Amino acid sequence: MLDLGLAGFVAGLLALGLRRPFLWVLAYIYVDIVAPQKISWFLLASVPISLIVFVLAFGGWLALDDKRDSRFSFRQGLMVLLLCYCGYTTLVAEFPVEAATKWSWVWKALVFAIFLPLTLRTRLRIEAAALFMVLSLSAIVIGGGIKTLAGGGGYAQLSLLVNDNTGLYEGSILSTVAIASVPIVVWLAKHGTVFPPDWRVRVFAAALIFACLLIPVGTQARTGLLCIGLLAILSLRMVKRRMLYLALIGASVAMAIPFLPASYTERMSTIENHKSDQSASTRLAVWSWTLDYVRDHPFGGGFDSYLANRIRVTTLDTQSSGNTTAIEATVVEDQARAFHSSYFELLGEQGWPGLAIWLLLQFTGLWQMERVRRRWKDRDGPDEQWQAPLANALQQAQIIYLFGGAFVGIGYQPLILCIIGLQCALASYLKRVESERRRPVPRSTRVMPLPAA
Repeated sequence: MLDLGLAGFVAGLLALGLRRPFLWVLAYIYVDIVAPQKISWFLLASVPISLIVFVLAFGGWLALDDKRDSRFSFRQGLMVLLLCYCGYTTLVAEFPVEAATKWSWVWKALVFAIFLPLTLRTRLRIEAAALFMVLSLSAIVIGGGIKTLAGGGGYAQLSLLVNDNTGLYEGSILSTVAIASVPIVVWLAKHGTVFPPDWRVRVFAAALIFACLLIPVGTQARTGLLCIGLLAILSLRMVKRRMLYLALIGASVAMAIPFLPASYTERMSTIENHKSDQSASTRLAVWSWTLDYVRDHPFGGGFDSYLANRIRVTTLDTQSSGNTTAIEATVVEDQARAFHSSYFELLGEQGWPGLAIWLLLQFTGLWQMERVRRRWKDRDGPDEQWQAPLANALQQAQIIYLFGGAFVGIGYQPLILCIIGLQCALASYLKRVESERRRPVPRSTRVMPLPAA
């Protein structure tokens, strides 16, 4: 029944696209995030559904969509440059087979992010894309939150829609992306027009945010806990009663701690002492290896170049008994450990040029959204209340991503690239709106005063 339901939903969405081709763009967002072909046992698993929807989205726009208001921005050009550079490093990769496998999905993620702003010509389309991102992610997050409440969590043990520890279904990645999506959920609950804000929308948004906050608990991802702390700090910017807000956060944390599983608090304690945790110590060793690697390979080693690493770490286990403290040192040797950081992932795979392009893409986004927020935050017109909050939400989502990305290898995460596409679309749309408002009214359309009687 699950197989039939998924296939029916995807088929229905694609059929609606025959009348509104833009729905194929939204369908690709859903397929890219949820990956229904992984959930399906037969129907969707037996066809290249991602490629089919990808082609429909592009073909529908090229053949049927209005392209008069489509604009190509500087940041889209940066993504084109990054795409070309990644293509080059794939051709000369140190591990060509593995690099080709990763390239097979990275190029689609980058191309779609470049293409997405061209389709988002109106406020409704921008909102629809944000809504599909949030609702598609909620299909994963809500189930994970329910299982966490039922006691089904644990490090690398939380059962999601599929038993696949890759992409959004990996615990640390899901935790980071779930927390990064919270500002966008809040914006949709306050300013959405597809589902006008009422008590039902607010209740669903609150439940979804609660589920997002539960994901780091269910996955026991330390990165998720740090992202929650950052989200709380960023939210102070838009809160009117900050002291009350801080008091409520403190009370919520105090009430939540007794209900947290012991395994979760024990794992979070390793944030303070990384030398007692093999995973954290290995991560630092991999980062050190990457810096050494790019001295000899300044242009990177191509995708999955981490396979070349050989590392040696020493972990310290401290045990106390009365006034006696015993420290046991354990030497661990490992190889082919992943980068566990978006920054080192870009550095190791694309070298200094690739990292520079990626950082420029990220930080111009923060600057672009800040400019939009400041330009629109004091306006009080009837249709001028949503722009600054959306820019702020997209900026906060990106800040959380950049912070969480320091500890998780999500440099090419498709959902985050879609958020970058939303930023480009919002800036381009508002620039066009302001340009049209400043445009002088043609003399033939001016209203002439009537002659005096």
